[in-house]
Amino acid sequence: MNNKNMIRKQVKESLSKLSKPLYEDYSYKIATRIFDDEDFKKATVIGITVSKQPEVDTYQIIRKAWELGKQVVIPKCHPKEKRLSFRTLKEFSQLESVFFGLLEPIEALTTEVTADQIDLLIVPGLAYTMEGYRLGFGGGYYDRYLTNYTGKTLSLAFHDQIISPFPVEEHDIPVSKIITNKETLKIK
Repeated sequence: MNNKNMIRKQVKESLSKLSKPLYEDYSYKIATRIFDDEDFKKATVIGITVSKQPEVDTYQIIRKAWELGKQVVIPKCHPKEKRLSFRTLKEFSQLESVFFGLLEPIEALTTEVTADQIDLLIVPGLAYTMEGYRLGFGGGYYDRYLTNYTGKTLSLAFHDQIISPFPVEEHDIPVSKIITNKETLKIK
């Protein structure tokens, strides 16, 4: 088992111990922090994943973005080409459950948006370093997407997901900000 898989396992274990009250409390604190964030306020088009526990809850962030009149775009995985595309989501009923219970936009009901149209991309991950490097879930989808993305990036994380540095690879692209339940880490 390589180092990254060890870290993945440890972080997953610590996240699985989060009680529902703490999960709700931390997610709420993270949400209120992002609502105050300049990048979020300025963005008209926001790329974000639909969370599943124990990831930081994004439902409240998506709802708020809709209320503010922002366009919310959600990733769809294309496993054959190992790539991501983003599609506009106007209501939660436009989602369907695909592999691993991930919720993705139903293609027939949503339209695709290109990378240059997204102002702010909220990048998911399992663990992060203080330098903004992330450990994803191992598919490499976001690493590939970020190579052609020039907008703003940030990640949402519970404090336990901030870990000591791990070996960074050449293709790893750091996010520019991490919002946790305790603080906002500005990277660059």
